[in-house]
Amino acid sequence: MSVEAVLLESPTMRARVAERVEVLDRVRALMLLPDGVHVTTESVAAYFDVSEKAVYSLVVDHRAELTSNGYRVATGSRLASLKEVCGIQSRARSIALFTRRTVLNVAMLLRDSDIARQVRCHLLDAEQAGRSAPVVQPVENLVQPLEGTIDAAVARIAENVVRGVVATAVIPVLNSLVAEVGSNSRKLDAMADRVDRLERIVLDDDEKAVARRRLRLLRALDEGAEEGLEELPV
Repeated sequence: MSVEAVLLESPTMRARVAERVEVLDRVRALMLLPDGVHVTTESVAAYFDVSEKAVYSLVVDHRAELTSNGYRVATGSRLASLKEVCGIQSRARSIALFTRRTVLNVAMLLRDSDIARQVRCHLLDAEQAGRSAPVVQPVENLVQPLEGTIDAAVARIAENVVRGVVATAVIPVLNSLVAEVGSNSRKLDAMADRVDRLERIVLDDDEKAVARRRLRLLRALDEGAEEGLEELPV
């Protein structure tokens, strides 16, 4: 089977290149309706230098495939709207419409047309060029994932270092400070008890009042408060 025959015989291959409508313009100009989208049967026949009957026969044989590629028959209100937009004067009750993709599909099915053969040759050339073109991945697409990996690794290392420092240096110091504060608190409590005992033994009433104020001051200092400072006599 020749390379060109692959397009004529293989629906899979035709579907593969169905988007390459630009090859139509490389062969000759295609006359579109004023809406810039559709082509009539008459214009399709003129493009391929075949009769309208040949186009009708092709549609009958391959209607499902052509419909999947944009072939439609306008009737009723849609036909009326199309006639108004495109200035069509025909009194026909229906008009067959082709898109550029449908015309390309016709080119891959129409055997007895030199224009269709040229379109198929351009299609195969374009497909071959697409296969042989090297696929180059942009360098930035490779660098960005790499940068993300490095950043994540650096973050993990930094987190481990901080945890190690906290565990080996900061926590022991905090434990030592807590122990020292607890020791000082116990000493202050002991001093307060001694002052209280001395007060009960040797102090008169005035001196007891002063001692009580001093005791409250010691307790306030132990709790970190400063409002008791003004009560201490000079």
